[in-house]
Amino acid sequence: MDSTIKAILRKKKREDGTYPLALRVTTGRTSTYIYLKQYLKEVDWDASAGKVKKSHPNSVWLNNLILARLAEVNDQILQLATQKNDTTAATVRKAIKREAGTGFFAQARLYIEQLEMNGKFNRRSADEPRINRFKEFLKEKEIGFADINPGLLRQFQAYLRSERKVTERTVVNHLVVIRTIFNQAITAGVADSKHYPFGKGKIAIKFPDSAKIGLTAEEVKQLEDAELTAGQHHARNLWLISFYFAGMRVSDVLRLKWSDFQNDRLYYAMGKNLKAGSLKVPEKAMRILEQYSKNSTHDLVFPDLGRLVNLDNSNSVQSYIKTRVKSCNDYLKQIAEGLGLSKSLTMHIARHTFAQISADRIPVNILQRLYRHSDIKTTMGYQSQFIHQVTDDALDSVLKL
Repeated sequence: MDSTIKAILRKKKREDGTYPLALRVTTGRTSTYIYLKQYLKEVDWDASAGKVKKSHPNSVWLNNLILARLAEVNDQILQLATQKNDTTAATVRKAIKREAGTGFFAQARLYIEQLEMNGKFNRRSADEPRINRFKEFLKEKEIGFADINPGLLRQFQAYLRSERKVTERTVVNHLVVIRTIFNQAITAGVADSKHYPFGKGKIAIKFPDSAKIGLTAEEVKQLEDAELTAGQHHARNLWLISFYFAGMRVSDVLRLKWSDFQNDRLYYAMGKNLKAGSLKVPEKAMRILEQYSKNSTHDLVFPDLGRLVNLDNSNSVQSYIKTRVKSCNDYLKQIAEGLGLSKSLTMHIARHTFAQISADRIPVNILQRLYRHSDIKTTMGYQSQFIHQVTDDALDSVLKL
């Protein structure tokens, strides 16, 4: 028996003048209702289209929630059909009531869609495969949030380590995505916090410590003075600009525009958190900038993104930045080999290098402003990985006995 699904407002007016948003699943002449735990005024609801009007401030999010839940319920009905079960009104109602509101992968689809809408394409490309690995592990199209417990997640961790052969940090990254989607579902009212599998006595998420090693001041001088090929020279320039501007992220370096420079200062908003700030342009940075000419077709300082037709297309810009960073890192590897450096030399190492050299020279509150961290604890945690003088002195005091 065929079933139809439609998003509706139930005619049960609440004291605040809103109505409950629900899905109506009709099989034969029998209807089953799935409440989405969201409430709207009639003026914000398009009954014919079955969606929230743009007049509602959260219309995009709510419409995505509706689409995700529609997909979830439709999957349940299709599973009944493929299993050749009797799709009577009773069996459909039973299956839907059992699964309604507990679909992890339906919420995962919504999460991915929200990343796309917010222009976080790098995050999407990283998190989508992690969600797919969880699905591969389960060998299921859907799982309820109530069924995602600490025991299951420990099995998933073991699967990633033994079958996927991934690093411990990658294991943690998978758990972070699952936790994020779980939190999203609780906020949306489609999962119960009592089933939350993370926290004390459950699954504790902690990133493993990793050694962050930057170049020494002497090694930076070697890099500055090296004789290089054209490609290597440009890669070095990008690295040094990152270093000279307090470890600026490479994505921000490549996006720099001439209009960002005013009165011998750099004004720019970080791409990661959109925090604006200003830095003095060091003389060394000025000498690098003078090597590049202004282009009439775009305002970019460096030519790397100049071939893109539309710099407002976040997806294509982020994708091309990844390509350019890989190319720069290849050149930097060649430079490191030529200089006899045993350390890794990548664009990101410029950030670690600034942190390492500044560790005992700049007060942490000033570093917080340079890094544009919201919380000084973030700065303290990052810098603690580069401050070794205290422990070195302590060790020396013992060995001198």
